[in-house]
Parts: sequence; structure tokens; C-alpha cells
Amino acid sequence: MCGIVGYIGTKKASPILINGLLKLEYRGYDSAGISTMEKDSISVMKDKGRVKNLYDLEGINDLKGTVGIAHTRWATHGKPSKENSHPHLDNSNTFCVVHNGIIENYNDLRTFLKDNGYEFYSETDTEVIPNLISYYYKKGNDFLKSVNLACNDLKGSYAIEVICKDMPENMIVARKDSPLVIGKSDDEIFVSSDIPALISFTNTFYFLNDNEIAYISKDNIKFYDNNLNEVSKELTTVELSANSADKDGFEDYMLKEIYEQPKAIRETIGTSLNGSKINFEGLNLTKEYLSKINKIYMVACGTAMHAGLGVKSNFETLCNIPVIVEVASEFRYRNPLIDENTLCIYISQSGETADTIAALKLAKSKGAKTIAITNVIESSITREADYFVYTHAGPEIAVASTKAYTSQLVLLNIMALYFAEILESSTESRIDNIKKEILKLPEKAEEILKDITNIKNIAHEIHSKKTMFYLGRGIDYSVAMEGALKLKEISYIFSEAYPSGELKHGPIALIEKGTSVINILTNSTLVEKSLSNIQEVVTRGATCIIITNQDFDISNFENVIKIPEISALLSPILSVIPLQLLAYYITKEKGLDVDKPRNLAKSVTVE
Repeated sequence: MCGIVGYIGTKKASPILINGLLKLEYRGYDSAGISTMEKDSISVMKDKGRVKNLYDLEGINDLKGTVGIAHTRWATHGKPSKENSHPHLDNSNTFCVVHNGIIENYNDLRTFLKDNGYEFYSETDTEVIPNLISYYYKKGNDFLKSVNLACNDLKGSYAIEVICKDMPENMIVARKDSPLVIGKSDDEIFVSSDIPALISFTNTFYFLNDNEIAYISKDNIKFYDNNLNEVSKELTTVELSANSADKDGFEDYMLKEIYEQPKAIRETIGTSLNGSKINFEGLNLTKEYLSKINKIYMVACGTAMHAGLGVKSNFETLCNIPVIVEVASEFRYRNPLIDENTLCIYISQSGETADTIAALKLAKSKGAKTIAITNVIESSITREADYFVYTHAGPEIAVASTKAYTSQLVLLNIMALYFAEILESSTESRIDNIKKEILKLPEKAEEILKDITNIKNIAHEIHSKKTMFYLGRGIDYSVAMEGALKLKEISYIFSEAYPSGELKHGPIALIEKGTSVINILTNSTLVEKSLSNIQEVVTRGATCIIITNQDFDISNFENVIKIPEISALLSPILSVIPLQLLAYYITKEKGLDVDKPRNLAKSVTVE
């Protein structure tokens, strides 16, 4: 969840480090800090709050060091405070460390180090790392060996950067279950949790695998495994423009990304569906294999899990294979029934979601084939899965996912058609009709975004509500869940989704005059039943908002948002857009930070 940046070169490190941290703000954090090598000592500047606060710290402009590390922290162990902020020094001020992840055995290590004379000045798990390195260094090991021994003692997840007072022109970085990339230019090396922080400096990168260490100087990098055997790595060129994450005149990244959805959908379609032909490069699944599959697991967290729910019906209807959608954090701890005839699809916007990656590793250990769906090139999940397929949403900066979600839905729907073609489990005419509808999605998304006046007016009317309910039947329920999540993520309004038919089994007790109820209605076979459910809340005084593409008498309802007609199986891709906009404008009415909601992070790299 946190972000890290590192630099070794010929320029002043501090402005480069702070610039990198600003590019990582979307990951979510509560404090920030940098550390640079200054003559014969290590300087540390840190505080709780936003990255921009670093500019106000006394002495920040006097830093001249050309080697440094930096960090934005999202509190896990210890409250947000200056003391708990990174970077952390060892007791002798010889080593300085920044760390992403969680050290699960930090209490044991802390006790061990205290028994050996070390003191601690923070509540964090991270502070054990520089002191553990110091412990091994004092035993006569060199810088590299000391870091390696310390890493081998750590249980949990980590991406770390380490600088040493005695080796002022070097840095060591290491990772396990937490992302880390190393960018290289002619005479500079950059390190970060994410490519976007570095793309303005370089587009060539090394990617560390789990349990690997890099020993870095400004003109050389050596890579090692956890036994310190040297390993070779190739530079990868990443095609991503430096201004791809700019707001382009939009007030917030979230609004920009909502409006980028037609383009993102078009790009995602274009990589896998060319006219009537589907092609997933590298996804070599045969009819013999697919015919043996007894079930498909779709495993993800949050919004990505809702994408799985949004395509479950399509896979089952077109492929005749049972689909189970699971929350990754639950899936990995309940000994799921998996064997070589199980296909597991893992969905992660960032490709770094810790629970999802752990669940993938579990499935592989049981013999299942795994497919990763992600938006981030060379992310960790792509190196773990048997197969991977990229969405092409482009960089998504706002914490609340919008275009990544709709791109996941598009890609997974095309994958369902691809499986159906291989299995010959659905008629050609049906498959062709759905392909034609998929190709129309970008222009239909554009149609929704042409005039959003109605949505803005509704947001203005209901933004002061304390509670909102979202209702839908069938596939519309998955959209209701995503809409409710978007609202609670950024507006902090309590919102809950229910299947419409479940309303009378308890939740209707909460409906009273003035309660806001948002209804999604896109399936022609369920119109009458859904309208009956809506009428139940209207008669109890609720304010109803209906999102629909169906023909029925709307004169009895004050707030109706019309969307273009589309196959019910594809409707979540369109019906979610008004819900995203509604959440956005409600949040703006409340005067809150849309892009960086409290307590949340873009990339959840810890359990």
C-alpha cells in the first residue's frame, strides 16, 4: 500500500525523491519521508501528513546528497506519527531503511534485538530491519551479506531499500511478495514500487523477483538470489508516456478516468477481438483441456471481485461450466476444492494485490491452471500465473477504480466467448451477436457521458443522506454491489447492496421516508418483478433513483437515468458508469478528496 522511491546518480537526490513520492500518492498513505547520504552521515527528513509537507521541513533545501531513499507510509504497526514514519535508522545511524509490506515475526525479532542491546524508538515492524542488518554487520559481515542474512530472518512481505554510511555510493534493495522495479538511464539508477513514479526519468526497467537482492551503484547493478548466487537480468522497455497520468484539464483523476472509459474499452477490445475473430496471445487452452474443467474459480478483492460477479453468468451461460466467485482473503484460508481439472482466474487491477497473489500460489500448489487478469505490465501476478492477459485501461491513479473495472468486464466477457468457441458450447449466431454488441460498447459509453446533467442534479439532491441502498436482480446485483462500494469508498456514506428479491427478508425494515434507494434494472425478463420491489420502497417513503435501459412507464418515478440498450449479459459495463458519476458528484458536493479517500490505498500489497 505504501510507496518507495530510490535514487543513485549525479544530481541532487532530494527533489527527485520527492517528485517520485508525489507520483505515488495514489497508493494511499499517512506520512512521508526521505533519507540522503550527506558527506559522512545519513540525513533523515520525515513527518506525518502529505508529501508536500516535506518542502516545509527545516534543512530540506540544504540537502546535497546524490544517493537517497524515500517512502510514503500507510499505517499498519503504530499510529500515523513522525516517529513511525519511514525512513528508519539503526541504533548506530549506520543503516537506513524504507520498507513496504508487513514483517510477521517482528515481535520475535524485536525481543531478540533488545536482548542484544538494541533500543527501539517507534512502534513499527520496520525498525527491526536496520537493527537486524546492524547486528549481522557487527559480526564481521559486509554490507551485502548483512542485508541478505537479515532478509532471510524476515517472515512476511517486504520491499526494502537500504543505504549504509560506510558505503555512501551504494544502495541495496530486496523484495519478497511486495513490488519493486529498478529503472536505468545512462548514469542514474531509480528504484520504485511502481513504474509511474519513474517514467518521467526512464522507460527501461529491471524487475526483481521474490527473494532477490540488487546491489546498486550509479553505473552498475548486480543481482543475487537469497543464497547470494549472482543472477542475470534483462532490461525491459516499457511504452508509457510521461504525461499519461496527467489530469488533462479534468478537476480530478477519478473524473478523468471515468471519461476515459470509452477509450479504455476500445483499447481492451482491440487487443483481443478483431472484427469477429478472438485472439488471446499466449493463452493456449485446448478443447481437450477445457472439456475436462469441472469448475472455474474467479478470485479477487473489492472492485475486481465485483468484475468476476459481473461475468459469472456469461461464462456459465456460454460455456456450461460452473463458476464460483471468491474473495481472495477468504479463499486462501478455507482449503478450497481444487485439482488439475479446476481453472482459476485471478483478477487484480494492480497485479500486486497480496491476498490475490497468495490465493494464486495456493491454486498452483494444488495442480490447477491459473490465469491472471491485470492492468499493469510486468506486475508480480504475471510472473506467478501460468497465463496472463492485460486489460488496456491505461494508468489509473484515483484510488476508486473505474476504467480498470469496466476494462476487466470487457476482457472477461470476450474470454467467455473465446472459451465457448473452443468448446463449441454455444451457437455461432449467439456468439457473433454478442461480439457485435461488444464492438458497440465504446460508442454507447460515450453516449452516457455526453449529458450528465441529470446525474449531477440527483447528486445535489441526495448528497446529505447518511444511508443509501442499492438494489438489483441477477447480474444487476453485481453492479449494485460495485455502486455501493464506490459511494462508501469516496463519500464515506454508509451504502449497502441487496438483491431486490431479498428486500422483504429483513432490509425493508430500514426503509423509511427520505431513505435513498438506487435501483439497477437492465434485464427485460425481470422488469415486472423489479418494479414491484421498487414500489415496495416507494410506498414506504423512499427516494428512488432508477438506472435502466428498459421500456416501462417512468412517469411514476422522479429520478430515472436512461442508458443505451445492450444485451443483459453486457449491461454491467454501461450501467456502472452512472453509478460512478453519482458517487463522484455526491463526494464533490460534500467537499471531500475524491482521488485520495481516507484509510484507502490503490495497491493493497499487505494482508
